[in-house]
Amino acid sequence: MHELGKVAAAVDRMNDCIGRATAWIAITMVVVQFIVVVMRYVFGIGSIMMQESVTYMHGILFMIGAGYTLLHDGHVRVDIFYRDAKDRTKALVDLFGSLLLLFPVIILIFIASYPYVVQAWASMEGSVETSGIPAVYLLKSIILVFCVLLGLQGVSLFIRSLITVMGGTPIAHHDDRSVPHG
Repeated sequence: MHELGKVAAAVDRMNDCIGRATAWIAITMVVVQFIVVVMRYVFGIGSIMMQESVTYMHGILFMIGAGYTLLHDGHVRVDIFYRDAKDRTKALVDLFGSLLLLFPVIILIFIASYPYVVQAWASMEGSVETSGIPAVYLLKSIILVFCVLLGLQGVSLFIRSLITVMGGTPIAHHDDRSVPHG
């Protein structure tokens, strides 16, 4: 179990670093959108590439940040009993939620989007706009990155939950990334 705890802690650290770095995209996105609005309504100048970059940043922010959000319990949850439940009950919900919902959905998204991404790369798909960003294939690739990062964080959640259910010391997944001793 100790080795599994190390794997979970490593995944947590990775997604935490990626999430913190990705968060800076939000500020960049706001600044670029502000510039686009000022250019358009004050100076009468439009930039399709800048407008598309906001869409790219938005997609990257949410797709790449999904693992970080799961790490910090930020995803929407129907919290009827979970909030006040004991650690073992929460771990059981997370364990079965990962197995029955998270992993099947991630696998389905990966399988369904893989040909879509491969096709985009094969044609080096670019913007439909002449002056747009000629890298739609890169944006579409973020779907697969999303699946990998969220899937890895799901594995971490599964491991932490399994350790808790089996009576080990729960691995804290917010601020303390220490490995359990159980």
